[in-house]
Amino acid sequence: MALVLAACGGQTGSLGASSSSLQAANAPLTGAIYTTLGDGSLVNGNVYDAKEDVYLNGGPPPNAPCTAAGLPDGEYYFQVTDPSGSTLLTTDPIDHRRVQVQGGVFVAYTGALYGGTRQVGAGKCPGAISVQLFPYADTPNPGGEYKVWVTRVADYAPESGVHGFLPAKSKTDNFKVRMRGEEPADVVIWGYKWYDANTNGIWDPGEPAIPGWRVEKEPPTPSEVTYTSASGQYSFLVPKNSGSYTLTEVPPPPGWWPAGRWLNTTPTWGTVTVGSADVHGPDFGNVCLGPGGGRTLGFWSNRNGQNTMNGLGMNTVLAELRNLHLVGANGNPFDPTSYSEFRSWLLGANATNMAYMLSAQMAAMYLNVRAGFVEGSALVYAPGTQSANAAGFAQVSALLAEADAELALHPTAFAGDPWRTYQEALKNALDWANNNQTFVQPGPEACPFDSPY
Repeated sequence: MALVLAACGGQTGSLGASSSSLQAANAPLTGAIYTTLGDGSLVNGNVYDAKEDVYLNGGPPPNAPCTAAGLPDGEYYFQVTDPSGSTLLTTDPIDHRRVQVQGGVFVAYTGALYGGTRQVGAGKCPGAISVQLFPYADTPNPGGEYKVWVTRVADYAPESGVHGFLPAKSKTDNFKVRMRGEEPADVVIWGYKWYDANTNGIWDPGEPAIPGWRVEKEPPTPSEVTYTSASGQYSFLVPKNSGSYTLTEVPPPPGWWPAGRWLNTTPTWGTVTVGSADVHGPDFGNVCLGPGGGRTLGFWSNRNGQNTMNGLGMNTVLAELRNLHLVGANGNPFDPTSYSEFRSWLLGANATNMAYMLSAQMAAMYLNVRAGFVEGSALVYAPGTQSANAAGFAQVSALLAEADAELALHPTAFAGDPWRTYQEALKNALDWANNNQTFVQPGPEACPFDSPY
C-alpha cells in the first residue's frame, strides 16, 4: 500500500452537477489528519495508554498555524486498520464513522445522525472538534500500531481500494497503543522529523513536519522500521531498562543528494539509553534541493544571455563585471569591454587555473542575480566554503562576496597550490546553483515521495 505524499485530486460528480460542486469534489486533499487526546493535545510519539484515548483531528497540519490550508469542506468517512491496511479494525457501519468539515476543520460528528455513538472532543483550532476513534478491534501488529484513514464520502468506493478507501484520495496517520495492564509494560522512544527551511538545525516556528519518513531502530537486527506521523513523530515501544538503541533516518529512494534531492541538516542517526520512562530520541531535520532560477555559462554565452544583458544595459553590466576580480587562464585580470570578449572568455573557461573557472561561475551567478533570475538571499548547498553554516548551506550573496575576495587574494590556483581545493569548493557551489540543482526548496511538497518505502 503506498501513500503518495503530494496533493492529488480525484474526479467525482455528474454531468448535471454545478460548477462549484464539481470544483469542491475535485479539490485536492490539502491539510492533514492526526490523532490527539480528547482535549486536542498531542502525545509523545503518537503512543496512547488505551484505545479509548485516541481522538481524530483534521484541518491544518498539527504543527502549522490555524490559518494554514485545512481539509476541503464536505463530509468524510474514517476507518481504523492495521498498519498495512489489510485488516479492517472498525467494523461498525460506515455511516457511523462520518464527520463534517467546514472552514477546513472538523466541525460536527455526523455519524450520530445515522446511529453512531462516538464521543466528541476538542479540536486544535477555534470552532473545531475531534472525534473518538473507539470502538475498534486490537491490531494484529506486534508493535501495537494502527492506521487511521479519512476519505471524502464522494470518494468512498466500497469494492475498491483499502476497504473502500482509495489511497490517492485519502489522508492517513499512524498511532500506537500500549498493551493493557496494571502499568505500561513498555516505554516509548520518540522523536520528530521536520523540514528545516532555514537550514539552521533547529525546528523553528512555522517549519512543517515531514510525514511518512522512514526511521529505523537497532537492535534488533535487521532493524525495526516505522514511519513518521502527520505531526512528524516517530515512536518505538521497547521494554523498560532495555539499554542502548540506535535510531537512524532513511531517505526515500534514490537516497541522499546527489543521487536524490534530499539532504540532512542534522545528524542522520543518534543513540538513546532506555530506563524506566519514555525517552526523547534524536530529531531529524532535512531539506530538499531543486531549482532556484540558475542559468549556466552556456546561457550567458548564447543569444538568450546576450539579449538579457542588452535588456539590463550592456555597457552598465560590463562595467559591473569589470569591478569584480575576474581572471583569465594565466591569472591576469579580465575586464570585459564588449559582449563578444566576455562570451569568448566564458567559452574558454577551464580548471587548469581553478581561479579562471571560479571566475566564470561567479560571473554567471552575478548575472543571474543581476537579472532577477536568482534571489541573493536564496540558500544553496555550498560545503567547504567559509560562508556555509554547519549544515553546509550559504546565501548566494555571501557566496559571491566570498568568491570575489578569494580571487582578489589568489588569482591563480594551479595543481599543488594549497588554496586550490578551497577554490574548487567555491566553484562547485556556484556551478551546481548555476545549473539550477542545489537551491533549498520552500517546503517538503517540492519533493513528493511514496510512503512506505
